[in-house]
Amino acid sequence: MTSYENLRHFADSYALVVTVALFLLLCLWPFRPGARKRNEEAANSIFEGNDDGE
Repeated sequence: MTSYENLRHFADSYALVVTVALFLLLCLWPFRPGARKRNEEAANSIFEGNDDGE
C-alpha cells in the first residue's frame, strides 16, 4: 500500500469517527448541567457598559 492509500483509509474510517464525536461533543457542551450560569453571563455580557445616554 502506498502512503496515499494509508492516509485515505485513515481518513475514511478513524478520522470520520473522531470528527463526528468531536462535533457531537461541541454541540452538546453548552447544555451540560453546570453551564447555565456561564451561558447567562455570556448572553448578557453585550449589555454591560452600555452608556449611550439613555
